[in-house]
Amino acid sequence: MKKRVTEPKDELEPADGKPRRMRADAQRKMSSLLQSAVEVFRKSGVDAPVREIAERAGVGLGTVYRHFPQRSDLIVAVFQTQVDACADAASVIASKYEPGEALARWIERYVDFIATKRGLAGALHSGDPAYIALPVYFNRRLQPALETLLDAAVAARRVRPGIEAEDLLRAVATLCRGPHDEEPVYARRMVGLLVDGLRYGASTGTDTPKTRRRRSISPANRLTGSELPDHG
Repeated sequence: MKKRVTEPKDELEPADGKPRRMRADAQRKMSSLLQSAVEVFRKSGVDAPVREIAERAGVGLGTVYRHFPQRSDLIVAVFQTQVDACADAASVIASKYEPGEALARWIERYVDFIATKRGLAGALHSGDPAYIALPVYFNRRLQPALETLLDAAVAARRVRPGIEAEDLLRAVATLCRGPHDEEPVYARRMVGLLVDGLRYGASTGTDTPKTRRRRSISPANRLTGSELPDHG
């Protein structure tokens, strides 16, 4: 009688098929998988072989496909994980530094976040329906994080009032579209100048000469897919 050989169960896969909290070791594997995807996408683009991602993460090819049946599923997961990490960093940074410094440091963190999107640009701007919800996710997570830091910096008179978080997110993303070969250096230099400009008028607590009307957060005012970080 032939002995049946059973493959070890993938700890990332729920036994009953229902969502549940991952064990610590399974969570580490998932984090490693997503981080490996970020690195491979950045180096080779989103069309890189899935096997390369699996090998870098130290998991089986089947594990990748069980969790991410379509390549777009993996791209969405990578994007959302990176957005979450950037948003969550705001409270951590705010707890360690005074408001003006916290704002400047988080903006630097946001620049790093934009850099990780370089390999995803082609997919995110492809018009694929799989990515249609990502701009809304981007705004919902990052805008409140930045608003909290801005409010604290304004209250501490470290930056001038009247700055919209949405405008600042858009401005930083735009400044990061520098010459390809010098992109990281260029982005940090330009964003540094922008942050210096935020401090103008901070000590007086007055707004700029032209009073700006605060815009409501509506779909028309949110960042659209075409305005998300694009380094393709």
